[in-house]
Amino acid sequence: MPVMRTLRSLWAWFSITLLILIWLPLLALVRLVDRDPAHYHTGRWFRQLGAAMTRVNPFWDVVLEGERIEDPRRPYVVVCNHQSNVDIPVISRLPWDMKWVAKAELFRVPFVGWMMRLADDIPVDRGEKSSRARVLIRAREVLEKRCSVMFFPEGTRSRDGRVYAFNDGAFRLAIKAGVPVLPLAIEGTFDALPKHSWRFGDPRTIRLKVLPPVATDGLGAGDTAALRDRVRQMIVEQIAAWRGVPVEAVDALARDEMTAEVKESIKN
Repeated sequence: MPVMRTLRSLWAWFSITLLILIWLPLLALVRLVDRDPAHYHTGRWFRQLGAAMTRVNPFWDVVLEGERIEDPRRPYVVVCNHQSNVDIPVISRLPWDMKWVAKAELFRVPFVGWMMRLADDIPVDRGEKSSRARVLIRAREVLEKRCSVMFFPEGTRSRDGRVYAFNDGAFRLAIKAGVPVLPLAIEGTFDALPKHSWRFGDPRTIRLKVLPPVATDGLGAGDTAALRDRVRQMIVEQIAAWRGVPVEAVDALARDEMTAEVKESIKN
């Protein structure tokens, strides 16, 4: 019922806001005593906020599946498809920290943006080419400090539930740094909080799966596209398995058209 959905949404947002107000001063204290070069413990504490958000929300049942990462300080370039803002707290349920590459606008949001800065997340100005180069330099520094880096390689949230074309940056970084790519697949968040809506969707199960790491040993710059497409295909196939239907493949021509659509949506 629409009324119940509205009431549940109000309750969820109230709980989330309360958590944020409590978490910020605690996170600042953790940062003061965190001597790790990557501020790993500060980041881990911040991700716990996201995990807590998923637990107080009455709409979501989060199921974690897949590979177990034995060493949380082994650095990976982590990539995931992007369906909704809900992806962020759901992925925060994973039991290790990683620095997130996120659009610069989020770092200007009161409270949340302040915490992202405390956690040493990495801002990217999507309209500025030089920003992308700075992001890759900073991300490599994070990897050298034995902390993973998280990308949404589509560059924006899906508007129709499909997996859009992946940008190359995360895969170039993995090859240059000589670290594996760790693919994640997420399903169920697209309708959990539709784009440009404050009301949550009906109660649902959200699935997040850690797929097998993809090694980059022996790869060079010329292998970037093949690595990108291989990882994207792994994610697409997992989503197809969950849905029980084929996920539309995006060929080279459609990829260019989709990329143009994504760039236009960013401008808007």
